[in-house]
Amino acid sequence: MTVTFRHPFELKGVDRVLPAGDYPVTTDEELIEGISFPVYRRTSTTIMVPGEQSRSTVEMVSIDPRDLRAARKKDAAS
Repeated sequence: MTVTFRHPFELKGVDRVLPAGDYPVTTDEELIEGISFPVYRRTSTTIMVPGEQSRSTVEMVSIDPRDLRAARKKDAAS
């Protein structure tokens, strides 16, 4: 999934303001076995952000989906 921020934003776990733009987000899940229907549990959520030293590098940062939701909500209200 890709999320778009129209304004610079901040996320917990990233110690700088990130520029507006498109950000790939990956959610990893695992199947919970032993149930009669498929159920998945989220194991991690990561976002790819520009590197701190150079825009030509990229960092993968583990984030809480609630923090991402809050940042997107704040961006939409701006």
